[in-house]
Amino acid sequence: MAAPVTRTLAVLQRATWSAFKASETSQGVPRHPVPLLVPVRTKKRFFVPPAVGVKGKQNVNPEAKARAAGVVFRQQYIERPINIACTAGIFDPYVPPEGDARLSSLSKEGLKQRTEQLRQSASSQLAIRKIKEFDSEFSSKDFAERAQEIFIEAHNALCTFDKDKLHSLVTERCYPEMTRGNRYKTLRWRLVESLEAPRVVHARSPDMVAKGNLYGQVTVRMHSRQTLAIYDRFGRLMLGGEDQPKDVLEYLVMERHLVNPYGRWRLHGKIVPSWAPAKDPIVKTVVIPGPKLKPGEEFDPLTYRVPQPEAVQWSK
Repeated sequence: MAAPVTRTLAVLQRATWSAFKASETSQGVPRHPVPLLVPVRTKKRFFVPPAVGVKGKQNVNPEAKARAAGVVFRQQYIERPINIACTAGIFDPYVPPEGDARLSSLSKEGLKQRTEQLRQSASSQLAIRKIKEFDSEFSSKDFAERAQEIFIEAHNALCTFDKDKLHSLVTERCYPEMTRGNRYKTLRWRLVESLEAPRVVHARSPDMVAKGNLYGQVTVRMHSRQTLAIYDRFGRLMLGGEDQPKDVLEYLVMERHLVNPYGRWRLHGKIVPSWAPAKDPIVKTVVIPGPKLKPGEEFDPLTYRVPQPEAVQWSK
């Protein structure tokens, strides 16, 4: 590259000097030389940028154009990361009978529910056998109390927002569901008493990704009395109350990676029946716009009335 440029400059210098000498000899008066334009070939450009406004008009495939220019496009893979420490959902979820904790087992509806539970218990017994193959200490009677202790510790860690302890008590699927929307809120939760002893009502042992990669999912029924109070970032009560205990019937799903020798039982989710009553509305703190004051005018809160929204007819 350097040799052709040097030759071109030498030719340009000789041509300029000869033109300068010719001008001096012809008129005898020194003049400035006239610039001589010599075309010089530069390095060939393999990629010419498009003109302004042409990009939207021409429908050109950029990948084909780059391939023609010798540029290799990096292949983009559409991948979704998965976590094999827990499953992505609840397999064959337990269907709570309608009227649970309100109907007596001696009534007609209670007897129907009891027979339906006996039919579902056959699959649960097979799953419990498979769980015992990997967890020799598993027992249906003792596991319910153990699951209740995990539930209490997880909610206490949620109130203090202890991330490390919460990750050891709940699965990666349950963690975002418990912590979503609680960043600037204060939680006060307490378990007052257990109205009924917790018991195992459902068990499944599904596999994921490959056959033999087993997970254990056990549903525990827990009927207790709890208190819950949620405060916003301004310290105002949004939901519940610390002195208002309520009876709560919950179906907790505990999960463990069975083939992992270091796996442990963790809270995986809750089953909310379709017949469950609706939750109480949340009281939010809003800003009420004040009046527009003129310069020098002071606000009088005694005479000011909050503007009410106009009535809107939604349907005839």
